[in-house]
Amino acid sequence: MGRSLVIDNIGLLITNDPALGRGPLGELTKASVVIADEVVVSVGPAGQEADIQIDADGACVLPGFVDSHTHLVFAGDRSEEFTARMAGQPYDGGGIRLTTEETRATSSEELTRLTARRIEEARRAGTTTIEIKSGYGLSTEHEARSLRVARAFTPETTFLGAHLVPAEYRGKTDDYVHLVCNEMLAEAAPNAKWIDVFCEEGAFDADQSRAVLLAGKAAGLLGRIHANQLGNGQGVQVGVQCGCASVDHCTYLSDADIEALASSTTVATFLPATDFSTRQPYPNARRVIDAGATVAIASNCNPGSSYTTSLSFCIALAVREMHMTIDEAVQAVTVGGAAALQRSDIGRLSPGSAGHAVILDAPSHHHLAYRPGVPLIRQTIGPLVP
Repeated sequence: MGRSLVIDNIGLLITNDPALGRGPLGELTKASVVIADEVVVSVGPAGQEADIQIDADGACVLPGFVDSHTHLVFAGDRSEEFTARMAGQPYDGGGIRLTTEETRATSSEELTRLTARRIEEARRAGTTTIEIKSGYGLSTEHEARSLRVARAFTPETTFLGAHLVPAEYRGKTDDYVHLVCNEMLAEAAPNAKWIDVFCEEGAFDADQSRAVLLAGKAAGLLGRIHANQLGNGQGVQVGVQCGCASVDHCTYLSDADIEALASSTTVATFLPATDFSTRQPYPNARRVIDAGATVAIASNCNPGSSYTTSLSFCIALAVREMHMTIDEAVQAVTVGGAAALQRSDIGRLSPGSAGHAVILDAPSHHHLAYRPGVPLIRQTIGPLVP
């Protein structure tokens, strides 16, 4: 066993293990956590010892945040698009093509450097596990390259060749889907764990989305889906029918969509910073939670519709705008995000789980919503990169 570490003198510890403490969050007071070889080996009262001592000084400690939806491999700037949107221009997803042009024209070395900067920013914001999608290459060569870049930072890599139809395939969507499901998938699969598709009007319809997901499954990839962001559609139903781990966005949900999610293991992943940035309505998470579905919150960090790595910001939005309690929002960025990645080793602080933790500059997790915009992450413990 390597050197051990203890986080001691914790005022409030969120374990997310009800067997260890009070309520659904498994809360303990005056606690400590011992970590060895990046795994939690003991959770108990304050005063436990280890080779390295970290004094929480009465602060709140949580599991490291799990960001289950990002698009970090990109080049270029779309701040003018955001400015225009704030002045009233609607969001339609078309700016993806601009980022694709910039990303294709950027070297692999520069893409790696840019991704590393965003990863470090996310870590400072408390994220210890992150998913990264491709989707700004939209050609066999560039999608495979984006996944090679992403794989250097996380095992949670997602092939999103079906993000949008590139300019050279305009009017030939079925031909592009064929490329995605065959040549592009074959080149992307070695560096991908997941496959994703943007099931939305103006992107890919239900049949095309289903074809992409089933091709990915046949190649050994697990499914995720962008769905119901811009309006009601069939994306949620396609995601559940195809056994996707997560349906992401979920801005517009019918009663049938909620029933489908609640009766399945598919996680409803909300991306509230996207709704903030695009002036879309916020989803009513209360309906989904009360129906019994599992929910997650992720950042959707990307250059066009949600350029943030702060899950604390997303927590505040979810509490203020989506009818979630603070406890529910904190669970959504920890165990909820873990469920969206089908992981049981992260998002909690209990013996055997990953030793990923966040020490706040605050006495409780309530401050994440109570003090929005304030940098409350004092220290992030646990490597973000594999």
